[in-house]
Amino acid sequence: MADHGTIEYGTAEGNDYVEHERTYALFTELTKWATITLAVILVLMWIFLL
Repeated sequence: MADHGTIEYGTAEGNDYVEHERTYALFTELTKWATITLAVILVLMWIFLL
């Protein structure tokens, strides 16, 4: 393998931490609401299909 030296991610160009944090916040928010929606659907199925 070629030796590329030490990679410094904190100083590398192209790292947009603000955008990364915004994307992660959106992902967690959508995951939360998808889980809640799925739970509501399952409860409604339990009520109306039994």
